[in-house]
Amino acid sequence: MKSINELVQAAHQNAVDKGWWQEDRSFGEIIALIHSEASEAMEDHRNGKPLAEVWYEADGYEGPVVQFDVQRYPEWKPCGIPSELADIVIRVFDACGRYGIDLEQAITEKMAYNATRPQRHGGKAL
Repeated sequence: MKSINELVQAAHQNAVDKGWWQEDRSFGEIIALIHSEASEAMEDHRNGKPLAEVWYEADGYEGPVVQFDVQRYPEWKPCGIPSELADIVIRVFDACGRYGIDLEQAITEKMAYNATRPQRHGGKAL
């Protein structure tokens, strides 16, 4: 299993290889892209999709949308809330790779701090 920082480097290198960093992007744009993935997950939820459901769409298919319950070919696009949550993490990994952020250390520190917080801290309602 790869470490978090190895996954950060792999996600960032893939983004570089696919041309996402040919032009410099502002930090605000990167945050907006992360947010857009969260919005796509929310949209699936609003459309009544089960939280753990994954389906696949044939990429490049010209006809009506066809969905499959298994990914028979790597070019079939995974869809659903789990896929959108993965996209959030991948975008965060890419940003950390771009900006030299040690995400593994940041997560370790933040989880240790969160363990010291009182139960249900913040009291904010959705």
